[in-house]
Amino acid sequence: MWVGLAGLLLLPAVAMRFTAEVNWGLEDFAAAALLLGMMGGGVELASRMAVRPIWRMMTGVAVVAAVALIWVDAAVGIG
Repeated sequence: MWVGLAGLLLLPAVAMRFTAEVNWGLEDFAAAALLLGMMGGGVELASRMAVRPIWRMMTGVAVVAAVALIWVDAAVGIG
């Protein structure tokens, strides 16, 4: 999971090499790393703490949904 999150973080860096539409600064990468790290930690904590598989799935989905909501809000800049 952690390798997948690191790969997800590297996608904008690769995209910046090929297009001018992606223009991330150091603070963007730091914010994304913090958000993805917190998501990974939350999913890992949920998978270790939850006893039943359905609880693991529900808490994992809740963590991913919360991160997606924060990411979308930050990307659009509504707040």
